[in-house]
Amino acid sequence: MYLSSMFELKIIESGYIMADGGAMFGAIPKRAWKRKYTSDEQNRCLLAMRCVLAVSEDNRILIDTGMGDKHTDRVSYYKPHSLVNITDKIKEYGYEATNITDVVLTHLHFDHCGYATRKDEHGNIVPSFPNARYWLSRKQWDNYLNPNRLEADSIFADNIQPIYDAGQLRLVETDIKLYEHFHLRLFDGHSAGQLAAYIETGTGIYAFPGDLIPTCSHVPLEWISAYDVCALTSLQEKVRFLSEAEKEGYTLIYCHDATTQMSKVKRLNDNYKAKNI
Repeated sequence: MYLSSMFELKIIESGYIMADGGAMFGAIPKRAWKRKYTSDEQNRCLLAMRCVLAVSEDNRILIDTGMGDKHTDRVSYYKPHSLVNITDKIKEYGYEATNITDVVLTHLHFDHCGYATRKDEHGNIVPSFPNARYWLSRKQWDNYLNPNRLEADSIFADNIQPIYDAGQLRLVETDIKLYEHFHLRLFDGHSAGQLAAYIETGTGIYAFPGDLIPTCSHVPLEWISAYDVCALTSLQEKVRFLSEAEKEGYTLIYCHDATTQMSKVKRLNDNYKAKNI
C-alpha cells in the first residue's frame, strides 16, 4: 500500500500478568506442560505482554500496546505488575508518541491494546498516538460491536472507541501489504480475525503471530490455549502459519512468553517445535 525501506525491530516489554496454567494450555495435562513452562503454587503462569516497534526510514509501526493502566482494577485477577508506559519506552528509543505512524492491534483483548488510548489532562480518553493510523481487522471491530460471551469480558470500549471517533481507525478485511517490507495477515481460532505481522529486516523475516502462538511452548500443533474460541480452527491456522514459517525460516516473536522472546521453528515428523537461535 505504501513504500518503505527495510525495518529494524525494537522489542518492548510492557509488563506482566499471571494466567492459570490450565487455561493457557487447555487440554494438555499439567504433567506435560510444567516441563516446558513454569507455574507458581497456585498454578499461575507468568506471561509477558510483549510489543514490537518496527522502524524504517519513513515509518514507525507499533505492534500491540500491552495492557495499559486504565483497567487494572477490572483485571486484578490476572495480577498485572511491572507495567511500562509504552510512550515512555518509545522515548528511550528516541521517539515521541507523535512520531508513531501506524499502530497494529492484533486483536482487542485487554492485554494487547490497553495503551492504544490514554487519559488526557482533562480525564478524557484519547488515542495515545495522535498522528498514527490504527490497523484492526474488520472481524475484530464487528466482534467489539457484538461480542460473543467468551470474549465480552476481555474487550473494553475505551481501548478502541476513541480511536474510531477520532477517525484514526483503519479496518483490514483481507491480507494486506501495508508497506513494501511489512505485511499483515488474518488468522482465526484464538479470536476472529486476529492479525499477524510479517516484517522484513536486514537479518531476515520476523513474524509476530500474537495469540495464535503466544509462547514457544505453544508451537506444537495440539498445544492450544483454552482461551481460544475455537480450538479446531486454531489447529488449522497453526498448520497454515507454521508450515510457511518453517519453510521460509521466519523468526517468531512471542507476545506472552516470559523467558523466550523469539525463536525459529522446525518440523518434527508431522508436528513442529521451537528451535533456538
